[in-house]
Amino acid sequence: MKKKIAVLPGDGIGPEIIAQAVAVLDAVAEKYGHQFTYEYARIGACAIDSCGDPYPQETHEKCMNCDAILFGSIGDPKYDNDPSAKVRPEQGLLRMRKNLGLYANIRPVKPYDTLLDASPLKNDRVAGSDFIVVRELTGGIYFGEPRGRDESGDKAFDSCVYSKEEIERVSHIAFQYALRRRKKVTLVDKANVLATSRLWRETVKHIHQSCYPQVSLDFMFVDNAAMKMVSNPKDFDVILTENMFGDILSDISGVINGSIGLLPSASFGRDRSLFEPIHGSYPQAAGKDIANPIATILSAAMMLEDAFGLLQEAQAVKDACAKAIADGICTEDIVPGSRYGTVATGQYIIDMIKA
Repeated sequence: MKKKIAVLPGDGIGPEIIAQAVAVLDAVAEKYGHQFTYEYARIGACAIDSCGDPYPQETHEKCMNCDAILFGSIGDPKYDNDPSAKVRPEQGLLRMRKNLGLYANIRPVKPYDTLLDASPLKNDRVAGSDFIVVRELTGGIYFGEPRGRDESGDKAFDSCVYSKEEIERVSHIAFQYALRRRKKVTLVDKANVLATSRLWRETVKHIHQSCYPQVSLDFMFVDNAAMKMVSNPKDFDVILTENMFGDILSDISGVINGSIGLLPSASFGRDRSLFEPIHGSYPQAAGKDIANPIATILSAAMMLEDAFGLLQEAQAVKDACAKAIADGICTEDIVPGSRYGTVATGQYIIDMIKA
């Protein structure tokens, strides 16, 4: 199989973790007789620094001309700490999602038995957890218009906007995942307060009744869902939610695995699919060889499975990551005081794949 992959390392630790994921893909290609070629492009702060645009047209064209996209992270303190900055790295991420039509983000959460002690939660709460967060990605308050500040500058406003079509397309993905799992969808919203949430409930109920009656559907307010995610995560199978709630809840889910450095994700859309770790750019760790590459490597495994249909190859990557974790070949966020850094962890996973 020949595939072309757009590679967007981004900022902070992005280049380091992406380098390990690409090396893993090369190992897979060598072992299983595939050919992966890579088109590198800029996004985020590094793109602003080089051309003033966080998502240059050249980057978009490379993404459109490839079979899938592997993305690292964006963000830089010089923009985070400057509230007056008119161009920000995050604008590039949002524009990329919108321009590529990446409307559904999939984040699986399943803790490793050997890392139950790494979670701040009690073992009996975490053990056996296995759920997916399906987050709508191109609507809601992050994209709603109007937004801004009044003439005095003393008030600011953002608009949360959703259409039935936006809700329907991501809901179908959530129900289809549930059909392959334990057949349960939980819609997380704030329907007691928000008009958009009431539209979500109405639309999801209709889709459930007309298309997926064999799947159970329940509803939960977002504040209750956040509490339940850390008190009884085993109760969830597929969580379906809107953009901002999904952003927050999927990061909360990192405590279940013990580190957000272990959580991959996929974003599906009308044009292309993108695969990325859920964590940020962690600029304090950049260049220190301490960033955990496993979430990015597992994101590459999701690419092999979901974008290319290479199930055996994807499982080999997942098994190699599990072996590294079981053997304690992990960065210090997982094993405090570990002598294994980003490169050594990646190399061990590569060696397991090639074995």
